[in-house]
Amino acid sequence: QVQLVESGGGLVQAGGSLRLSCAASGRTFSSYATGWFRQAPGKEREFLAGIGGSGGASLYANSVKGRFTISRDNAKNAVNLQMNSLKPEDTAVYYCAADRNFIPTSRRSAYDYWGQGTQVTVSS
Repeated sequence: QVQLVESGGGLVQAGGSLRLSCAASGRTFSSYATGWFRQAPGKEREFLAGIGGSGGASLYANSVKGRFTISRDNAKNAVNLQMNSLKPEDTAVYYCAADRNFIPTSRRSAYDYWGQGTQVTVSS
Protein backbone atom coordinates (compact mmCIF):
# COMPACT_ATOMS: atom_id res chain seq x y z
CA GLN A 1 0.00 0.00 0.00
CA VAL A 2 1.24 3.45 -0.95
CA GLN A 3 -0.21 6.77 0.12
CA LEU A 4 0.60 9.91 -1.82
CA VAL A 5 0.27 13.54 -0.79
CA GLU A 6 0.89 16.38 -3.23
CA SER A 7 1.99 19.88 -2.28
CA GLY A 8 3.35 23.01 -3.90
CA GLY A 9 0.40 24.14 -5.94
CA GLY A 10 -0.79 27.73 -5.99
CA LEU A 11 -1.34 30.83 -8.08
CA VAL A 12 1.39 31.99 -10.43
CA GLN A 13 1.60 34.42 -13.32
CA ALA A 14 2.15 33.24 -16.86
CA GLY A 15 5.83 32.64 -17.48
CA GLY A 16 6.46 31.77 -13.87
CA SER A 17 7.50 28.54 -12.21
CA LEU A 18 6.22 26.16 -9.57
CA ARG A 19 7.67 23.05 -8.01
CA LEU A 20 5.23 20.34 -7.03
CA SER A 21 6.16 17.65 -4.57
CA CYS A 22 4.66 14.25 -3.92
CA ALA A 23 5.38 12.65 -0.56
CA ALA A 24 4.90 8.90 -0.44
CA SER A 25 4.51 6.42 2.36
CA GLY A 26 5.58 2.83 2.06
CA ARG A 27 8.90 1.04 2.36
CA THR A 28 8.92 -0.19 -1.23
CA PHE A 29 8.27 3.15 -2.92
CA SER A 30 11.54 2.93 -4.83
CA SER A 31 10.15 -0.04 -6.73
CA TYR A 32 7.20 1.97 -8.08
CA ALA A 33 7.18 4.06 -11.18
CA THR A 34 5.58 7.42 -10.44
CA GLY A 35 3.72 9.79 -12.66
CA TRP A 36 2.20 13.24 -12.67
CA PHE A 37 -1.18 13.90 -14.24
CA ARG A 38 -3.49 16.88 -14.38
CA GLN A 39 -7.16 17.48 -14.89
CA ALA A 40 -8.71 20.74 -15.96
CA PRO A 41 -12.45 21.42 -15.53
CA GLY A 42 -14.46 19.56 -18.12
CA LYS A 43 -11.44 17.66 -19.43
CA GLU A 44 -10.06 14.20 -18.97
CA ARG A 45 -7.13 13.54 -16.70
CA GLU A 46 -3.99 13.70 -18.81
CA PHE A 47 -0.53 12.28 -18.37
CA LEU A 48 2.32 14.77 -17.98
CA ALA A 49 5.45 12.95 -16.89
CA GLY A 50 6.60 9.65 -15.45
CA ILE A 51 9.75 8.38 -13.81
CA GLY A 52 10.97 4.86 -13.11
CA GLY A 53 11.53 3.44 -9.67
CA SER A 54 15.27 4.08 -9.74
CA GLY A 55 14.89 7.48 -11.37
CA GLY A 56 16.85 6.34 -14.38
CA ALA A 57 14.00 6.38 -16.89
CA SER A 58 11.58 9.20 -17.57
CA LEU A 59 9.07 10.21 -20.18
CA TYR A 60 7.03 13.29 -20.90
CA ALA A 61 3.93 14.34 -22.73
CA ASN A 62 4.65 16.52 -25.74
CA SER A 63 2.65 19.34 -24.21
CA VAL A 64 5.15 19.76 -21.35
CA LYS A 65 8.40 18.46 -22.79
CA GLY A 66 11.12 21.04 -22.31
CA ARG A 67 9.13 22.96 -19.69
CA PHE A 68 8.50 20.36 -16.96
CA THR A 69 11.05 18.13 -15.27
CA ILE A 70 10.27 15.14 -13.11
CA SER A 71 12.70 13.88 -10.49
CA ARG A 72 12.67 11.64 -7.46
CA ASP A 73 14.53 11.21 -4.20
CA ASN A 74 13.95 7.70 -2.94
CA ALA A 75 15.78 8.41 0.30
CA LYS A 76 13.01 10.89 1.07
CA ASN A 77 10.22 8.95 -0.63
CA ALA A 78 9.50 11.97 -2.79
CA VAL A 79 8.86 12.77 -6.41
CA ASN A 80 8.95 16.31 -7.72
CA LEU A 81 7.70 18.13 -10.78
CA GLN A 82 9.49 21.33 -11.68
CA MET A 83 7.27 23.43 -13.92
CA ASN A 84 8.72 26.36 -15.84
CA SER A 85 7.32 28.79 -18.40
CA LEU A 86 3.82 28.19 -17.14
CA LYS A 87 0.87 29.10 -19.33
CA PRO A 88 -2.77 29.78 -18.46
CA GLU A 89 -3.68 26.49 -20.13
CA ASP A 90 -1.59 24.70 -17.49
CA THR A 91 -4.29 25.58 -14.96
CA ALA A 92 -5.61 22.33 -13.49
CA VAL A 93 -5.58 20.04 -10.50
CA TYR A 94 -2.29 18.12 -10.51
CA TYR A 95 -2.10 14.55 -9.29
CA CYS A 96 0.72 12.25 -8.33
CA ALA A 97 0.27 8.54 -9.00
CA ALA A 98 2.27 5.36 -8.35
CA ASP A 99 2.46 2.24 -10.49
CA ARG A 100 3.62 -1.13 -9.15
CA ASN A 101 5.66 -1.59 -12.30
CA PHE A 102 9.23 -0.30 -12.26
CA ILE A 103 9.14 1.29 -15.70
CA PRO A 104 7.06 4.46 -16.23
CA THR A 105 4.11 4.53 -18.57
CA SER A 106 1.72 7.18 -19.82
CA ARG A 107 -1.30 4.88 -19.44
CA ARG A 108 -3.53 6.24 -16.71
CA SER A 109 -5.05 2.82 -16.05
CA ALA A 110 -1.65 1.40 -15.10
CA TYR A 111 -1.39 3.54 -11.99
CA ASP A 112 -2.58 1.90 -8.80
CA TYR A 113 -2.37 4.68 -6.24
CA TRP A 114 -3.34 8.33 -6.48
CA GLY A 115 -2.98 11.42 -4.37
CA GLN A 116 -5.76 13.90 -3.70
CA GLY A 117 -4.34 16.53 -6.02
CA THR A 118 -3.09 20.09 -5.72
CA GLN A 119 -4.51 23.09 -7.57
CA VAL A 120 -2.32 25.05 -9.95
CA THR A 121 -3.68 28.29 -11.35
CA VAL A 122 -1.78 30.30 -13.94
CA SER A 123 -2.99 33.83 -14.53
CA SER A 124 -2.49 35.68 -17.79
